Amino acid sequence: MMWLTPSEGEALRLSLIVATRSVAFSLPVAVLVAWLLTRQRFVGRTALDAVVHLPLVLPPVVVGYLLLIVFGTRGLIGGWLERTFGIELVFTRNGAALATAVMSFPLMVRAMRISLEGVDRGLEDAARTLGAGGVDRFATITLPLMLPGILAGAITAFSAALGEFGAVITFVSNIPGETRTLPLALYSALQTPGGDHEAARLACLSLALGLAGLLLAEWFARRVRRMLGR
Repeated sequence: MMWLTPSEGEALRLSLIVATRSVAFSLPVAVLVAWLLTRQRFVGRTALDAVVHLPLVLPPVVVGYLLLIVFGTRGLIGGWLERTFGIELVFTRNGAALATAVMSFPLMVRAMRISLEGVDRGLEDAARTLGAGGVDRFATITLPLMLPGILAGAITAFSAALGEFGAVITFVSNIPGETRTLPLALYSALQTPGGDHEAARLACLSLALGLAGLLLAEWFARRVRRMLGR
């Protein structure tokens, strides 16, 4: 964009990369978790439901701190990843994607659960009587019918990932060109003397992206519902 400075354009590009990786990483897991919470009854289901939605009620800084404890270079998982595969998440854009994925995960799961609850179980039962296995029923009936929720959840999570601040700055810091996404660039502009105009541009850009994401999610969901005759 011509009206953005190189640093602002870099923050936008990095935000899009982080949000894309975030959704790509969490989407398959969200589909599985939404299906488990909606279709299955098992011991610990309530606890799993609470853990999934915990990021909605925790301060983002707390989520970032917990990620630092678990996925840091001295953390249980982070230390193992570094020793075994040479993968570092702290102070990297992949770490930023992980932080945004954790924060936006509940939004994605909730949209999918709402869609899945509207799927007629009679169709699945009919397929079962015709000899279709569990995987076949899920792939050919359940998954296509919950597609509106999947699309809405993915787009909403993408939009939320673009605006995540607290968990990202706590876990991966504010490194230009590596972890400085749009919210962090806005924060840096506010801390810089004379950075009011840059902050205003970044705030307007964030507002436009968030609004576009919400409208797009609703449009996709309605369009897919019409295609499915729902």
